[in-house]
Amino acid sequence: MRNNRLAKAGSACALTAAVLTVLVVIRWQPLIAYDERVAGALHPYAVSHSAVTGLMRVLSDWVWDPWTMRALAAAACGWLWWHGDRVRAVGVAVATLVASAVQQGLKAAVGRERPQWPDPVDSAHYAAYPSGHAMTATVVCGLLLWLMPAKVPRGLAYGAWTVAAVSVLGVGFTRLYLGVHWFSDVLAGWLLGVALVALVALAACRCACPGRSPASPRTDDTVR
Repeated sequence: MRNNRLAKAGSACALTAAVLTVLVVIRWQPLIAYDERVAGALHPYAVSHSAVTGLMRVLSDWVWDPWTMRALAAAACGWLWWHGDRVRAVGVAVATLVASAVQQGLKAAVGRERPQWPDPVDSAHYAAYPSGHAMTATVVCGLLLWLMPAKVPRGLAYGAWTVAAVSVLGVGFTRLYLGVHWFSDVLAGWLLGVALVALVALAACRCACPGRSPASPRTDDTVR
């Protein structure tokens, strides 16, 4: 049942991301107009509040930077491998690499321009769609939640989910606030990240439970 829900969530996110990509490519006017409204509302505040903008740059460029997230994923891989959990170690490594490949491939294929400002507060290179920051944070935080033991104390579980949610939503907001992404770029990163985490979790379950449908796990299995 749990894996059925995971499969449905992953499929829904992948389908939504595909539709969103098409709308971005054809420059569907309602979407473009909404992106411009969000960007136009945030940028004046960023220009006039330098202290907040400086904090956003630290969060975006250091705390939630893709390389910070990849370092966390690498540490998780090493810990899993050291403890003999090779299936999930490989899953985390593959997911992190695939996330980078997918986002770079889509950036090249879509070729969307980033927002342009006469008074920018930050800069970013290469194409805009999808947001690499948002996708990488979603993938790594999602994988770390997936790795969390099934019997972890409830308080720690709530804390982990809170940190993950703040990180994923927060990095998306910083990219919008700093004026280097459109809202649909960030949304695509979130959707693709969830879809990839779901795919890896289901694939790892199949590898760890050969001969059994992932929709019908044994009752004594721990959460993978």
